[in-house]
Amino acid sequence: METFRTPDERFADLPDFPWQPSYAEVADGDGGTLRMAYVDAGPAGGPVALLLHGEPSWSFLYRHVIAGLTGAGVRCVALDLVGFGRSDKPLATGDHTFARHVEWVRALAFDHLDLREVTLVGQDWGGLIGLRLVAEHPDRFVRVVAANTGLPTGDFDMPEIWWMFHDAVAKAEVLDIGRLVAAGCARGMSDEVRAAYDAPFPTEQSKAGPRAMPTLVPTRPDDPATPANRRAWAALGEWDRPFLTAFSDSDPITGGMETILQRHVPGAHGLGHPTIANAGHFLQEDAGDALGSVVARFMSAPSG
Repeated sequence: METFRTPDERFADLPDFPWQPSYAEVADGDGGTLRMAYVDAGPAGGPVALLLHGEPSWSFLYRHVIAGLTGAGVRCVALDLVGFGRSDKPLATGDHTFARHVEWVRALAFDHLDLREVTLVGQDWGGLIGLRLVAEHPDRFVRVVAANTGLPTGDFDMPEIWWMFHDAVAKAEVLDIGRLVAAGCARGMSDEVRAAYDAPFPTEQSKAGPRAMPTLVPTRPDDPATPANRRAWAALGEWDRPFLTAFSDSDPITGGMETILQRHVPGAHGLGHPTIANAGHFLQEDAGDALGSVVARFMSAPSG
């Protein structure tokens, strides 16, 4: 597997992101290894929040959430998916599969870090991957926060705006990562922050991950990931530990999925599910402080 590793100097002077990365080697599924990057911040003995980002962002997206949670005594593990952030980037889109991304995150979180009693916080692909992990390794998790995410099986069509995004990524000769993130925000974005989202991708060749991810979302019932996702839905239908949806009020891509999750997951019943105001798809960027406060309160509540 041919890979690209973003030079460290690309990540100099990131705004509001003082944490240094840690690294781990995981099997690439092709006979080699990949280096994955993650931030491990907050008290080592504190309750653990696993923060999973999506397409086409990286752990920088969670900077304000991390600041709020660590201030509340939470240990935050915010990783960079393979192909994103400081993690190694396979150069062929075909090297990316849904199953491989689930396995890469599992290997880092459980084999390398041995995380237990975890609260998942997953947005976008961070939810697609994270909910699979919750379903397949329920003994590792005590709570879930699903934020602007879902778990498609291909049995229902994706929203038209998602298909517009899918097609735009597929047709773009130059994929403008910062612009994609900014387009998913409701409050605007400074040039400095936009540059931080561009930082992991200095060449078009390095963007195979962002180009691949829309193609990995199951959009038909015979998708390779559909059987595992259906099994995950069945397992989530029996999940009785606390399950919170924290969706924003201005995300046309995932809006409405929170109601489905609230009805389907027993652990979601009876909870006060917040709506994050004036926030788009990337609610961590628009309202990271608010999301961090929601997660901190949720993690401090009795788990039953």
